[in-house]
Amino acid sequence: MATCLNSRFPVLLAALTLALTAPAFAQTNPGAEKDDTAVAEQVEELKKKVIRLNRDLFILEEDLLFPANTQVAVFLSVDAGKFLKLDAVKLKVDDEIVASHLYTERQVTALERGGMQRLYVGNLKTGVHEMTAFVEGIGPDQRPYKQAASLEFEKGTGTAALEIRVEDRSSNYQPSVSIVEWE
Repeated sequence: MATCLNSRFPVLLAALTLALTAPAFAQTNPGAEKDDTAVAEQVEELKKKVIRLNRDLFILEEDLLFPANTQVAVFLSVDAGKFLKLDAVKLKVDDEIVASHLYTERQVTALERGGMQRLYVGNLKTGVHEMTAFVEGIGPDQRPYKQAASLEFEKGTGTAALEIRVEDRSSNYQPSVSIVEWE
């Protein structure tokens, strides 16, 4: 269904644009003096309509691909970043790798300033699932650091939102990785 929608989306958008612009061009009379402002206003109106239709199609596509009753979203946050310089994150759901990301210097800086990354959006059936996050980077004393965190959670009928938190633990000068479910 998603492949069919993705392959037809550009064709539908082009047909919609053509259908909306055809009346504006049909109304012009080659023998009459052109009123540039009226044509410009019509073009602007048509642009607005195309943008609205494009937004509506995007929302429809999102609803078809990720229905609310099966949707799961995973976010990543980094607190402080004194003990871990983030390099990569890999995410597994039910022993299947669903997302991985290598971070640039700018992305790490944004996360350390309080930003949050949407790491994964997908569909899961209702029931019990296990999520595992693998975090890699440079840890204390400039040594390579790897840590994993797992969470077994119950996916209900609504949207599930989870967060992978990378936090500094000043008690032992080590980073901590955890997965929490939003309520």
